[in-house]
Amino acid sequence: MTVQSSLPLAESDEQPLIGTRSYDAYRRARDVFPDGTTRVTIERDPIPRYVSHGRGAYLFDADGRKFLDLNANFTTLIHGHAFAPVVTALERQLRDGTCFANPTEKEIELAALICGRVPGMERIRFCNSGTEAVMFAIKAARAWTGRPAIAKVEGAYHGAYDWIEVSQASTPATWGSPDEPQSVPYYRGMPTSVLDEVVTLRFNDPQNAVRQIRRHAASLAAIVLDPMPSRAGLIAPDPAFITALQDVAREHKVLIISDEVLNFRQSFQGAAARYGLEPDLYALGKIIGGGLPIGAVAGRACVMEMFDADKKKPAVPQGGTFSANPMSMTAGLAAMQCLDHAAFAHLERLGDKLRARLEQAIERCQVAFSVTGAASLFRIHPKRRPPRDFREAFWSPSEAAVMKEMTRFFAAEWILLPDAAAACLSTAMGEAEIDIIGQVFEQFLSSQAQRLQWEPR
Repeated sequence: MTVQSSLPLAESDEQPLIGTRSYDAYRRARDVFPDGTTRVTIERDPIPRYVSHGRGAYLFDADGRKFLDLNANFTTLIHGHAFAPVVTALERQLRDGTCFANPTEKEIELAALICGRVPGMERIRFCNSGTEAVMFAIKAARAWTGRPAIAKVEGAYHGAYDWIEVSQASTPATWGSPDEPQSVPYYRGMPTSVLDEVVTLRFNDPQNAVRQIRRHAASLAAIVLDPMPSRAGLIAPDPAFITALQDVAREHKVLIISDEVLNFRQSFQGAAARYGLEPDLYALGKIIGGGLPIGAVAGRACVMEMFDADKKKPAVPQGGTFSANPMSMTAGLAAMQCLDHAAFAHLERLGDKLRARLEQAIERCQVAFSVTGAASLFRIHPKRRPPRDFREAFWSPSEAAVMKEMTRFFAAEWILLPDAAAACLSTAMGEAEIDIIGQVFEQFLSSQAQRLQWEPR
């Protein structure tokens, strides 16, 4: 296996995993961006891999090398790259105009499609990103309840709004008691007033979650819940946890916001329906935009009235120059129309087969690994048993090093596997791609078992 140089601006003497043109691009990028990129989420090992184009399940780097893409722009591209129906629809819309100050019929069509799938989505508003969707959902919950605070799950990622960033990157040194996690700042200078308005819960810990929510209920506007938090481990919710949250929320008239920006891809009706969650509001993004920027808040009509501008002034003003722009609406409509029951059944079969294949490889190699996920999503853990919450999923330095080796091994075999995040499948994939992923994973496990001499499970 080839391991590249750790020097950020020099190539390895061996065959590099990062090509020459990426190094050249990164040199130029550092002259204009603070760290050479414009997204903190961009993976670099030691620098980013620059991309030329994508086709179906594959993308091509700036040096023309072909990789199977298991990132899909952080799970956005559920149909893969350059999906023909989206491309065709966008070509037509491009000739008609890219943005207007007026509404278009396309936004009505996309809204009707989404609301028609999920009974709890009685009304919807479009915005520009998942971060905006979560932010406006929280604002609507505050306006509806007249309360300022929120509860959220430790380690869960919900975008870049101050309150929702609290305890997003807790560590063993900062996360505090298992019964009552600390509210931990995410960035330097985060106001202490923000920390005071966030109740941090442990995932799949119903007893302590109920106790904390009851204690803070008088100030809580909403519980923000990703039904399967990706950054926190892509762990399935315990039904008892879902039931407990719903019961205590209804008891104290606290709203539940289901953040399905990532997990709406779990089924035809999304993730909440899969796990028996009945939220008051939803935050959406990623797949509903067909590969273009998008976000959406949806939910019960009475709560969505907080955005109603028919009155002199809405309780929550929500706009945005590019909200519901016709390009995103067109791409989203074309993509979602192709996400029918058959498409989701295909993704479910592929996901089940892949997770089973990975688990079989772990068993054959007798190594301390496990797999989590559902539908078209999966995540590999350097843990003997699948974790049940963020703390159990947290990597030690040695575990992190092993996982970095795994992403490098996959890249050397022309597969882009996300590091410390959910990996995903697309409708552009088939049995052949599942076999390739399974084979490479087993090769990696065999190489690690021999080198590290891990004990049998």
